Amino acid sequence: MAAPEADLTQCVRCGLCLQSCPTYVQTGLETESPRGRLYIMQALSDGIIEPTSSVIGHLDMCLQCRNCEAVCPSCVPFGSIMEATRSDILESPKAPPSWKLRSLFLREVVAKPSRLDLLFRVLRISEETGLRALAERLPLIGTRAALAPRFASPPFKRSGLLAVPDGEVRARVALLSGCLMPLSFGGVHRASVRVLARNGCVVTAPRRQVCCGALHAHNGDLFTARALARRNIDAFEADGIDAIIVNSAGCGAAMKEYGELLARDSRYRVRAERLSAAVKDISEFLVSLPFVKPTGSISGTVTYQDSCHLAHAQRITVAPRQLLSAIPGLGLVEMRRPDQCCGSAGVYSITQPGMSLSLLEAKMADITSTNANYIATSNPGCLIQLNAGMRLTGGRARALHLIELLDHSYRLS
Repeated sequence: MAAPEADLTQCVRCGLCLQSCPTYVQTGLETESPRGRLYIMQALSDGIIEPTSSVIGHLDMCLQCRNCEAVCPSCVPFGSIMEATRSDILESPKAPPSWKLRSLFLREVVAKPSRLDLLFRVLRISEETGLRALAERLPLIGTRAALAPRFASPPFKRSGLLAVPDGEVRARVALLSGCLMPLSFGGVHRASVRVLARNGCVVTAPRRQVCCGALHAHNGDLFTARALARRNIDAFEADGIDAIIVNSAGCGAAMKEYGELLARDSRYRVRAERLSAAVKDISEFLVSLPFVKPTGSISGTVTYQDSCHLAHAQRITVAPRQLLSAIPGLGLVEMRRPDQCCGSAGVYSITQPGMSLSLLEAKMADITSTNANYIATSNPGCLIQLNAGMRLTGGRARALHLIELLDHSYRLS
Protein backbone atom coordinates (compact mmCIF):
# COMPACT_ATOMS: atom_id res chain seq x y z
CA MET A 1 0.00 0.00 0.00
CA ALA A 2 1.68 3.20 -1.15
CA ALA A 3 1.92 6.12 1.25
CA PRO A 4 -0.85 8.66 0.59
CA GLU A 5 0.30 11.56 -1.60
CA ALA A 6 -0.99 14.03 0.98
CA ASP A 7 1.30 12.52 3.62
CA LEU A 8 4.34 12.59 1.33
CA THR A 9 3.82 16.24 0.37
CA GLN A 10 3.08 17.39 3.92
CA CYS A 11 6.76 18.06 4.60
CA VAL A 12 7.65 21.76 4.12
CA ARG A 13 11.44 21.05 4.09
CA CYS A 14 12.05 23.31 7.11
CA GLY A 15 14.81 21.08 8.47
CA LEU A 16 13.73 21.26 12.11
CA CYS A 17 13.94 17.47 12.21
CA LEU A 18 17.60 17.27 11.24
CA GLN A 19 19.24 17.65 14.64
CA SER A 20 16.68 15.27 16.15
CA CYS A 21 17.53 12.49 13.70
CA PRO A 22 20.21 10.17 15.15
CA THR A 23 21.53 9.01 11.77
CA TYR A 24 21.81 12.58 10.43
CA VAL A 25 23.64 13.69 13.59
CA GLN A 26 26.08 10.79 13.15
CA THR A 27 26.70 11.23 9.40
CA GLY A 28 25.77 14.81 8.49
CA LEU A 29 24.28 13.46 5.26
CA GLU A 30 21.00 14.81 3.92
CA THR A 31 20.13 11.35 2.59
CA GLU A 32 20.30 10.02 6.15
CA SER A 33 17.82 12.60 7.43
CA PRO A 34 14.00 12.50 7.56
CA ARG A 35 13.80 15.24 4.94
CA GLY A 36 16.18 13.41 2.63
CA ARG A 37 14.38 10.11 3.06
CA LEU A 38 11.05 11.78 2.30
CA TYR A 39 12.56 13.03 -0.98
CA ILE A 40 13.65 9.47 -1.73
CA MET A 41 10.25 7.99 -0.86
CA GLN A 42 8.46 10.63 -2.96
CA ALA A 43 10.72 9.84 -5.92
CA LEU A 44 10.03 6.12 -5.49
CA SER A 45 6.29 6.77 -5.35
CA ASP A 46 6.44 8.90 -8.51
CA GLY A 47 8.49 6.29 -10.35
CA ILE A 48 11.41 8.69 -10.82
CA ILE A 49 13.91 6.33 -9.20
CA GLU A 50 14.11 2.57 -8.68
CA PRO A 51 14.77 0.75 -5.39
CA THR A 52 18.47 0.26 -6.06
CA SER A 53 20.90 -0.97 -3.42
CA SER A 54 21.87 2.64 -2.67
CA VAL A 55 18.24 3.71 -2.23
CA ILE A 56 17.51 0.67 -0.09
CA GLY A 57 20.57 1.46 2.04
CA HIS A 58 19.28 4.93 2.93
CA LEU A 59 15.86 3.57 3.90
CA ASP A 60 17.41 0.68 5.83
CA MET A 61 19.58 3.08 7.84
CA CYS A 62 16.45 4.70 9.29
CA LEU A 63 15.86 3.66 12.92
CA GLN A 64 12.16 4.52 12.73
CA CYS A 65 12.59 6.14 16.13
CA ARG A 66 10.04 8.80 15.09
CA ASN A 67 11.94 11.57 16.83
CA CYS A 68 11.32 13.58 13.68
CA GLU A 69 7.56 13.27 14.21
CA ALA A 70 7.83 14.66 17.72
CA VAL A 71 9.45 17.90 16.51
CA CYS A 72 7.75 18.29 13.12
CA PRO A 73 5.62 21.48 12.90
CA SER A 74 3.73 20.02 9.93
CA CYS A 75 2.90 16.75 11.74
CA VAL A 76 4.30 14.57 8.95
CA PRO A 77 3.43 10.90 9.77
CA PHE A 78 6.95 9.72 8.95
CA GLY A 79 6.59 6.31 10.59
CA SER A 80 3.55 5.25 8.57
CA ILE A 81 5.10 6.63 5.36
CA MET A 82 8.25 4.57 5.92
CA GLU A 83 6.23 1.44 6.68
CA ALA A 84 4.10 1.88 3.54
CA THR A 85 7.20 2.47 1.39
CA ARG A 86 8.96 -0.58 2.76
CA SER A 87 5.79 -2.59 2.17
CA ASP A 88 5.69 -1.52 -1.48
CA ILE A 89 9.32 -2.49 -1.98
CA LEU A 90 8.91 -5.80 -0.12
CA GLU A 91 5.95 -6.75 -2.31
CA SER A 92 7.70 -5.81 -5.56
CA PRO A 93 9.89 -8.11 -7.69
CA LYS A 94 12.83 -5.82 -6.88
CA ALA A 95 12.75 -6.52 -3.15
CA PRO A 96 16.31 -7.21 -1.92
CA PRO A 97 17.00 -10.74 -0.66
CA SER A 98 17.97 -9.38 2.76
CA TRP A 99 14.50 -7.86 3.17
CA LYS A 100 12.81 -11.07 2.09
CA LEU A 101 14.91 -13.09 4.54
CA ARG A 102 14.21 -10.65 7.36
CA SER A 103 10.49 -10.76 6.63
CA LEU A 104 10.56 -14.56 6.53
CA PHE A 105 12.31 -14.75 9.91
CA LEU A 106 9.89 -12.32 11.54
CA ARG A 107 6.87 -14.07 10.07
CA GLU A 108 7.90 -17.70 10.55
CA VAL A 109 9.87 -17.47 13.80
CA VAL A 110 9.06 -14.33 15.80
CA ALA A 111 5.32 -14.61 15.11
CA LYS A 112 5.27 -18.35 15.89
CA PRO A 113 5.54 -18.90 19.67
CA SER A 114 6.76 -22.51 19.54
CA ARG A 115 9.53 -21.71 17.06
CA LEU A 116 10.58 -18.59 18.93
CA ASP A 117 10.68 -20.55 22.17
CA LEU A 118 12.95 -23.12 20.52
CA LEU A 119 15.28 -20.36 19.29
CA PHE A 120 15.53 -18.88 22.78
CA ARG A 121 16.24 -22.29 24.26
CA VAL A 122 19.20 -22.58 21.89
CA LEU A 123 20.37 -19.07 22.87
CA ARG A 124 20.12 -19.95 26.55
CA ILE A 125 22.16 -23.12 26.03
CA SER A 126 24.81 -21.19 24.09
CA GLU A 127 25.06 -18.73 26.97
CA GLU A 128 25.27 -21.43 29.64
CA THR A 129 27.93 -23.45 27.75
CA GLY A 130 30.14 -20.48 26.88
CA LEU A 131 29.49 -20.65 23.13
CA ARG A 132 28.08 -17.15 23.18
CA ALA A 133 31.20 -15.76 24.87
CA LEU A 134 33.26 -17.43 22.15
CA ALA A 135 31.04 -16.00 19.40
CA GLU A 136 31.47 -12.49 20.82
CA ARG A 137 35.24 -12.77 20.22
CA LEU A 138 34.92 -13.76 16.56
CA PRO A 139 35.69 -11.00 14.02
CA LEU A 140 32.66 -11.28 11.73
CA ILE A 141 29.81 -12.05 14.14
CA GLY A 142 31.21 -10.75 17.41
CA THR A 143 29.33 -7.45 17.36
CA ARG A 144 25.98 -9.06 16.58
CA ALA A 145 26.53 -11.67 19.29
CA ALA A 146 27.37 -8.98 21.84
CA LEU A 147 24.13 -7.13 21.06
CA ALA A 148 21.92 -10.23 21.33
CA PRO A 149 19.67 -10.61 24.42
CA ARG A 150 20.93 -12.20 27.63
CA PHE A 151 18.76 -14.03 30.11
CA ALA A 152 18.63 -12.66 33.63
CA SER A 153 15.38 -14.38 34.65
CA PRO A 154 13.27 -17.44 33.77
CA PRO A 155 10.68 -17.02 30.99
CA PHE A 156 7.14 -15.91 31.80
CA LYS A 157 4.59 -18.37 30.40
CA ARG A 158 1.48 -17.75 32.48
CA SER A 159 -1.91 -16.87 31.06
CA GLY A 160 -5.49 -16.54 32.28
CA LEU A 161 -5.94 -15.00 35.72
CA LEU A 162 -2.57 -13.72 36.94
CA ALA A 163 -3.33 -11.78 40.12
CA VAL A 164 -6.07 -10.50 42.40
CA PRO A 165 -5.38 -7.61 44.79
CA ASP A 166 -5.56 -8.14 48.54
CA GLY A 167 -7.79 -5.14 49.10
CA GLU A 168 -10.23 -3.07 47.07
CA VAL A 169 -10.44 -3.76 43.34
CA ARG A 170 -9.72 -0.51 41.52
CA ALA A 171 -9.47 -1.83 37.97
CA ARG A 172 -9.55 -4.98 35.85
CA VAL A 173 -6.75 -5.10 33.31
CA ALA A 174 -5.32 -7.44 30.70
CA LEU A 175 -1.56 -7.71 30.22
CA LEU A 176 0.07 -8.03 26.80
CA SER A 177 2.57 -10.86 27.07
CA GLY A 178 4.08 -10.25 23.64
CA CYS A 179 6.62 -12.40 21.82
CA LEU A 180 10.19 -11.54 22.89
CA MET A 181 9.33 -9.98 26.24
CA PRO A 182 8.20 -13.11 28.14
CA LEU A 183 11.22 -15.08 26.92
CA SER A 184 13.98 -12.54 27.47
CA PHE A 185 12.49 -10.43 30.28
CA GLY A 186 10.17 -12.70 32.23
CA GLY A 187 11.16 -10.85 35.39
CA VAL A 188 9.69 -7.62 34.04
CA HIS A 189 6.33 -9.32 33.48
CA ARG A 190 6.36 -10.76 36.99
CA ALA A 191 7.21 -7.33 38.43
CA SER A 192 4.43 -5.75 36.34
CA VAL A 193 1.85 -8.21 37.66
CA ARG A 194 2.92 -7.57 41.26
CA VAL A 195 2.87 -3.78 40.82
CA LEU A 196 -0.57 -3.83 39.20
CA ALA A 197 -1.96 -6.05 41.96
CA ARG A 198 -0.38 -3.78 44.59
CA ASN A 199 -2.34 -0.94 43.01
CA GLY A 200 -5.68 -2.73 43.22
CA CYS A 201 -5.84 -4.39 39.80
CA VAL A 202 -7.21 -7.77 38.83
CA VAL A 203 -4.69 -8.87 36.18
CA THR A 204 -5.36 -11.34 33.38
CA ALA A 205 -3.50 -12.40 30.22
CA PRO A 206 -5.68 -13.69 27.35
CA ARG A 207 -4.54 -17.15 26.27
CA ARG A 208 -5.07 -16.51 22.55
CA GLN A 209 -3.03 -13.32 22.33
CA VAL A 210 -0.08 -13.18 19.94
CA CYS A 211 2.82 -10.95 18.92
CA CYS A 212 1.67 -7.33 18.49
CA GLY A 213 3.08 -7.10 14.93
CA ALA A 214 5.27 -4.03 15.51
CA LEU A 215 8.46 -5.57 14.09
CA HIS A 216 6.59 -6.83 11.03
CA ALA A 217 5.04 -3.42 10.32
CA HIS A 218 8.35 -1.59 10.77
CA ASN A 219 10.00 -3.91 8.27
CA GLY A 220 7.28 -3.61 5.63
CA ASP A 221 5.31 -6.82 6.21
CA LEU A 222 1.99 -5.08 6.75
CA PHE A 223 0.07 -8.19 5.71
CA THR A 224 1.42 -10.15 8.71
CA ALA A 225 1.09 -7.13 11.00
CA ARG A 226 -2.63 -6.87 10.15
CA ALA A 227 -3.16 -10.61 10.62
CA LEU A 228 -1.58 -10.45 14.09
CA ALA A 229 -3.60 -7.34 14.98
CA ARG A 230 -6.85 -9.12 14.11
CA ARG A 231 -5.91 -12.08 16.29
CA ASN A 232 -5.14 -9.79 19.22
CA ILE A 233 -8.42 -7.94 18.80
CA ASP A 234 -10.25 -11.27 18.95
CA ALA A 235 -8.23 -12.29 22.03
CA PHE A 236 -8.52 -9.08 24.05
CA GLU A 237 -12.17 -8.26 23.42
CA ALA A 238 -13.79 -9.07 26.74
CA ASP A 239 -16.34 -7.41 28.98
CA GLY A 240 -15.15 -5.83 32.19
CA ILE A 241 -11.59 -4.98 31.12
CA ASP A 242 -10.76 -1.37 31.94
CA ALA A 243 -7.42 -1.29 30.11
CA ILE A 244 -4.90 -3.34 28.17
CA ILE A 245 -1.56 -2.86 29.89
CA VAL A 246 1.68 -2.91 27.91
CA ASN A 247 5.18 -2.70 29.42
CA SER A 248 7.00 -2.62 26.06
CA ALA A 249 7.03 0.81 24.42
CA GLY A 250 7.24 -0.52 20.86
CA CYS A 251 4.34 -2.92 21.39
CA GLY A 252 2.21 -0.23 23.01
CA ALA A 253 2.79 2.18 20.15
CA ALA A 254 1.86 -0.49 17.60
CA MET A 255 -1.34 -1.47 19.39
CA LYS A 256 -2.39 2.15 19.84
CA GLU A 257 -2.22 2.41 16.04
CA TYR A 258 -4.27 -0.70 15.23
CA GLY A 259 -7.08 1.63 14.18
CA GLU A 260 -4.88 3.11 11.46
CA LEU A 261 -3.42 -0.28 10.51
CA LEU A 262 -6.91 -1.73 9.93
CA ALA A 263 -8.58 1.46 8.68
CA ARG A 264 -9.61 -0.25 5.41
CA ASP A 265 -10.90 -3.41 7.07
CA SER A 266 -14.68 -3.03 7.34
CA ARG A 267 -14.98 -5.93 9.76
CA TYR A 268 -12.24 -4.89 12.19
CA ARG A 269 -11.90 -1.10 11.79
CA VAL A 270 -14.23 -0.05 14.62
CA ARG A 271 -13.08 -2.90 16.86
CA ALA A 272 -9.46 -1.91 16.23
CA GLU A 273 -10.15 1.69 17.21
CA ARG A 274 -11.88 0.51 20.37
CA LEU A 275 -8.96 -1.71 21.33
CA SER A 276 -6.41 1.02 20.58
CA ALA A 277 -8.25 3.37 22.92
CA ALA A 278 -7.98 0.78 25.72
CA VAL A 279 -4.20 0.30 25.38
CA LYS A 280 -2.13 1.99 28.09
CA ASP A 281 1.57 1.94 28.81
CA ILE A 282 2.01 0.68 32.35
CA SER A 283 3.56 3.96 33.55
CA GLU A 284 0.77 5.97 31.93
CA PHE A 285 -1.87 3.75 33.56
CA LEU A 286 -0.34 3.75 37.05
CA VAL A 287 -0.04 7.53 37.16
CA SER A 288 -3.67 7.87 36.05
CA LEU A 289 -4.98 5.66 38.91
CA PRO A 290 -3.11 7.31 40.78
CA PHE A 291 -0.53 4.79 42.01
CA VAL A 292 0.18 3.88 45.61
CA LYS A 293 3.31 5.68 46.76
CA PRO A 294 6.15 3.22 47.50
CA THR A 295 7.90 3.41 50.85
CA GLY A 296 10.86 1.05 50.45
CA SER A 297 14.09 3.01 50.10
CA ILE A 298 16.54 2.31 47.26
CA SER A 299 19.82 4.14 47.75
CA GLY A 300 21.61 5.56 44.73
CA THR A 301 20.82 7.49 41.59
CA VAL A 302 18.97 6.58 38.41
CA THR A 303 18.98 8.09 34.94
CA TYR A 304 16.03 7.51 32.63
CA GLN A 305 16.45 6.55 28.97
CA ASP A 306 13.35 7.58 27.00
CA SER A 307 12.34 4.66 24.80
CA CYS A 308 11.73 6.10 21.33
CA HIS A 309 8.28 4.63 20.84
CA LEU A 310 7.17 5.78 24.28
CA ALA A 311 8.51 9.33 24.01
CA HIS A 312 8.09 10.03 20.28
CA ALA A 313 5.22 7.77 19.17
CA GLN A 314 3.13 7.72 22.36
CA ARG A 315 4.40 11.11 23.63
CA ILE A 316 4.77 9.79 27.18
CA THR A 317 7.74 11.29 29.01
CA VAL A 318 6.43 12.58 32.34
CA ALA A 319 4.74 9.45 33.76
CA PRO A 320 7.91 7.28 33.93
CA ARG A 321 9.75 10.06 35.74
CA GLN A 322 6.88 10.48 38.20
CA LEU A 323 7.15 6.80 39.12
CA LEU A 324 10.92 6.93 39.54
CA SER A 325 10.83 10.20 41.50
CA ALA A 326 8.36 8.66 43.96
CA ILE A 327 10.82 5.95 45.06
CA PRO A 328 12.39 6.95 48.40
CA GLY A 329 16.17 7.29 48.44
CA LEU A 330 16.49 7.11 44.65
CA GLY A 331 17.71 10.31 43.03
CA LEU A 332 16.75 10.95 39.39
CA VAL A 333 19.61 12.43 37.35
CA GLU A 334 18.86 13.43 33.77
CA MET A 335 21.35 12.73 31.00
CA ARG A 336 22.00 15.36 28.30
CA ARG A 337 19.97 13.63 25.56
CA PRO A 338 17.64 11.12 27.24
CA ASP A 339 15.39 10.95 24.18
CA GLN A 340 18.16 10.16 21.66
CA CYS A 341 17.89 6.61 20.32
CA CYS A 342 20.27 4.07 21.87
CA GLY A 343 20.59 2.20 18.56
CA SER A 344 18.47 -0.86 19.34
CA ALA A 345 15.39 -0.12 17.19
CA GLY A 346 13.91 -3.60 16.88
CA VAL A 347 16.19 -5.68 14.65
CA TYR A 348 18.36 -2.65 13.76
CA SER A 349 21.29 -3.79 15.90
CA ILE A 350 21.38 -6.96 13.78
CA THR A 351 20.86 -5.38 10.35
CA GLN A 352 22.94 -2.22 10.95
CA PRO A 353 25.49 -3.17 13.64
CA GLY A 354 27.94 -0.40 12.72
CA MET A 355 25.49 2.49 13.14
CA SER A 356 23.88 0.74 16.11
CA LEU A 357 27.23 0.59 17.93
CA SER A 358 28.04 4.18 17.03
CA LEU A 359 24.75 5.36 18.56
CA LEU A 360 25.33 3.11 21.58
CA GLU A 361 28.76 4.64 22.18
CA ALA A 362 27.23 8.12 22.23
CA LYS A 363 24.53 6.94 24.61
CA MET A 364 27.08 5.30 26.93
CA ALA A 365 29.07 8.53 27.10
CA ASP A 366 25.90 10.42 27.99
CA ILE A 367 25.00 7.89 30.68
CA THR A 368 28.53 7.81 32.13
CA SER A 369 28.43 11.57 32.62
CA THR A 370 25.52 11.16 35.08
CA ASN A 371 27.41 8.72 37.36
CA ALA A 372 24.07 6.95 37.88
CA ASN A 373 23.87 3.56 39.59
CA TYR A 374 20.83 2.53 37.55
CA ILE A 375 19.59 3.10 34.01
CA ALA A 376 15.81 2.84 33.79
CA THR A 377 13.91 2.46 30.53
CA SER A 378 10.59 1.14 29.19
CA ASN A 379 11.36 -1.16 26.28
CA PRO A 380 13.02 -4.59 25.95
CA GLY A 381 15.16 -3.54 22.98
CA CYS A 382 16.57 -0.63 24.99
CA LEU A 383 17.31 -2.96 27.90
CA ILE A 384 19.21 -5.37 25.65
CA GLN A 385 21.16 -2.53 24.05
CA LEU A 386 22.00 -0.70 27.27
CA ASN A 387 23.11 -3.85 29.07
CA ALA A 388 25.32 -4.66 26.07
CA GLY A 389 26.73 -1.15 26.31
CA MET A 390 27.59 -1.65 29.95
CA ARG A 391 29.43 -4.89 29.15
CA LEU A 392 31.30 -3.40 26.19
CA THR A 393 32.42 -0.31 28.11
CA GLY A 394 33.00 -1.94 31.48
CA GLY A 395 30.34 0.22 33.09
CA ARG A 396 28.86 -0.68 36.46
CA ALA A 397 25.37 0.78 36.18
CA ARG A 398 22.48 -1.70 35.96
CA ALA A 399 19.93 -1.30 33.17
CA LEU A 400 16.44 -2.14 34.43
CA HIS A 401 12.86 -1.66 33.38
CA LEU A 402 11.48 1.18 35.51
CA ILE A 403 8.75 -1.16 36.79
CA GLU A 404 11.44 -3.41 38.27
CA LEU A 405 12.65 -0.51 40.41
CA LEU A 406 9.12 0.39 41.50
CA ASP A 407 8.39 -3.26 42.29
CA HIS A 408 11.61 -3.52 44.33
CA SER A 409 10.58 -0.49 46.38
CA TYR A 410 7.14 -1.98 47.04
CA ARG A 411 8.67 -5.29 48.11
CA LEU A 412 11.10 -3.55 50.46
CA SER A 413 8.04 -2.01 52.11
